[in-house]
Amino acid sequence: MSAEDEIREASRQFYAGLSRMANGESGALVDIWSHSAAVTTMHPIGGREVGWDAVGESFDKVAQLASDGKVGLKDQLIQVAGDVAYEVGIEQGQVKLGGQQVTLEHRVTNIYRREAGAWKLVHHHTDISPAMLDVLSRLPPP
Repeated sequence: MSAEDEIREASRQFYAGLSRMANGESGALVDIWSHSAAVTTMHPIGGREVGWDAVGESFDKVAQLASDGKVGLKDQLIQVAGDVAYEVGIEQGQVKLGGQQVTLEHRVTNIYRREAGAWKLVHHHTDISPAMLDVLSRLPPP
């Protein structure tokens, strides 16, 4: 299998995990992510998380609010350079946050690094989602 095919499979696993998270499964993304202190996210709801503890917690918080969701990637472009690779595309889907339906469509960049022979996600960055921010602003504080 080529490195590009391996990234395509890692991406498939990541988006399957995001879809499980969008259905309330908080641990859905553990296996595809590196657990290093250097991993980062910049989610569609803003902010920046650094380190696996913060990244994992951010996905757990969304899972607590999420249901009936599905997230996928279209227009995927993959580039590989040694043990690092990135993909860009458009994340699309829908999810209920706190019972309110949100449609997702934003640009995304994901960065992967080969660790012990397996490709792991080390960075996930999307555009801000005004629709998600609007719904979250109307929910009561946790």
